[in-house]
Amino acid sequence: MSSEIDVHLGRRLRRRRRLLGLTQQQLAAVCGVRFQQIQKYECAANRMSAARLWQLSEVLEVPVSYFYEGLSQAQRELHAAAGEGGGEMFARKETRDLIHAYYQLGERPRRRLLDLAKSLNGEAEG
Repeated sequence: MSSEIDVHLGRRLRRRRRLLGLTQQQLAAVCGVRFQQIQKYECAANRMSAARLWQLSEVLEVPVSYFYEGLSQAQRELHAAAGEGGGEMFARKETRDLIHAYYQLGERPRRRLLDLAKSLNGEAEG
């Protein structure tokens, strides 16, 4: 039986992998495991060891702490996302593609795009 911590770690792993545009097969190859192992980590069927978390943090270019971010709020966020459909928004390919493209931009174009999006949202509400 998986714990809330395992579920949270698996979700953070999946989110970062998708944000970087990696498949489970690609991530598994770099880590020296089969893609089924990555699947099991992501769905919390298997626990990640400290060594595996370290390896994944190196491959995914994040600190180990990335996997634990928001853990104290994880339960509240799960309930909120289920109620608001927020989890579904990040599951859509369109959202992942947009985030991926956004982070491919330099800092200045990112700021300009964010300002544009905010201004469009203001026009829609007004």
